[in-house]
Formats: sequence, C-alpha cells, structure tokens
Amino acid sequence: MSLYVRALREGHVPDDEAGDAPCLIDFGLLRPDLENPRRLRPLAAAVALSRLLHESAEDTARRRRQESLLAEAFEPLMRIDVPDAVADTPMISVLSGIDRINLAISQSMADASSELLTIQPHNGRAPVVLADALTRDQALLDRGARIRTLYQHTFRHSLVVRARYEQLTGDVEARTLDELTKRLIIVDRTVAFIPANEERTLALEIRHPVLVDYLATTFDRLWQLATPMYPQAVQLPSLDGVTPRQQAIAALLVEGHTDAVIATRLGMNVRTARVHIAKLAATLGSESRAQLGYLIGQSGILEPESAPEG
Repeated sequence: MSLYVRALREGHVPDDEAGDAPCLIDFGLLRPDLENPRRLRPLAAAVALSRLLHESAEDTARRRRQESLLAEAFEPLMRIDVPDAVADTPMISVLSGIDRINLAISQSMADASSELLTIQPHNGRAPVVLADALTRDQALLDRGARIRTLYQHTFRHSLVVRARYEQLTGDVEARTLDELTKRLIIVDRTVAFIPANEERTLALEIRHPVLVDYLATTFDRLWQLATPMYPQAVQLPSLDGVTPRQQAIAALLVEGHTDAVIATRLGMNVRTARVHIAKLAATLGSESRAQLGYLIGQSGILEPESAPEG
C-alpha cells in the first residue's frame, strides 16, 4: 500500500522496487512506463477500485453458481439412509481456558459408562478435593465404571488425596511411580485429554482411535510398573538403609542430573531433594558428589526389582 501511494503521488516508481510487492503487478495497480522501461506507473485509484470490485462480483457469482450445482447434486444423496456413515467429528480439538477444558471433560464423563484413567503428576501445588469433581466421579462409579489413577510417590502420604478416595464408593484404585508423564485423562478409551501448554490453560481433546489406544496402552504399561497406594497401600521396601525415594534420586544422580532437575522429575522441591541426597551420602559414606556416584554404582541399590503385580 505504501508503495502504491507513493506511485500515485509521484506518478511513477522504479521497477526494481516492485519486487517487494508483486501483488501490485498481479492486480494491475502498477504498469510498465512506455516512455521509460525502468519505471512503473500507477493505475488511477478509481479505475483500480472499479476493476477489483468487478472481479470480486464475478468471483462471488461463480461461487454462487457452484453452490447451486453442489446443492442440486447432493439433494438426492441426502435422502439415502446410511447407518454406518462417518460423522464429521474433529479427531483433535484445541480447548482454551480452564472452564472450557473442565466442561469438555465433564461432558465426556457424563456419557461414559466403562472407565476413567488419569495420570496426575506433581505440579508444585497442593492437591485440592473439589466437590464438583467428586460428584462427577461418583456418578461415573454409580454407573458401574471404574477409576484408575497414577500419582507420583510424592502423594503417597497426602491426607488430601486419601480424603478424596475415602469419599468415593465403587471400583477405585490408585498407584504411584517416581516419575510420570504430564497430566493425562482417558475416558472409556474413546477420548483423551492432554495439556497443550505449561500453564494448562490449553488442552487437546483427542478422539482419534489410534492415538487414544496408544495413550491407553502407555497408561497400562505404567500401571503395571506402579506401586499400589489405594485401597491397599504397599509399603515400599528399603535396601540397606536406603529408602525407595533415595533409590530414585540415586538413579538420577548417576545419570548426571542437577538437584533442580531431580526435584522436578520426582515432584518435590529442591530443598527436599537435597535433604535426601545428603542422607544418601551419609548412608553410603560419601564425602563428595563424585564419590557418591561411584558408591551408588558399587552399592547395588540400583539393581532392577520386580514390578508389582497388577
């Protein structure tokens, strides 16, 4: 627009300047100057507007004729009853805003009758038992469905999480792992919800059967590796004075991770992680970080253990 305005005011512009705005040539707003091949002269604005409006009107008329032909062609087809016709349901939808996300989850659960699978990693905030969520979950259980939830080990002794399950009646189980994926909700293995940003103000609603099956299979694999927490909690065994939490930290220390990374992956704050590292070092008799890594490798505390039976 700025180049066209300058051409109108000055009567011409150098032809090499039109390279940054080829639309002016395509729309005929700039034309070669017959007296000087290196210059472009502008088409009068009134003439240009009239021509563009005429082209737009012709395009609109062409589209309307096309609409009429499509309607005529599909009119007899719409009278055919096809019971297995595919509905135009989006396979992946972007949900924006906490309220919109919760509404979509609630609507999916209202239609569910089989199963709810969820992964709830530690996000640095204390869990909250919401009355609406409890009502929604209990309604699902009352329809004969089951609920399976994976938490991080951080929540094993959470009174809030325990209170949540004590208020539910039905087929409910919870297990824990040291490390988890990001939040995941799967309803009846037909629709899944995953966060689309760190703030969790955006989410993806996934209805593609292949993707939902992949996510459900991932959940099943993690579930088999997890330790029961509810209704019957399994006591995590210590090994030579090293707690399960310290074993998880030891595995990440050997991989060379910093205290901050270890804390994030295990769902704890950095101060707590450092306390565990200090206790681990004291148990193994380590005097330095480098020596601690060596002693962890020699201690055998990272030897694989059998996963709990599901």
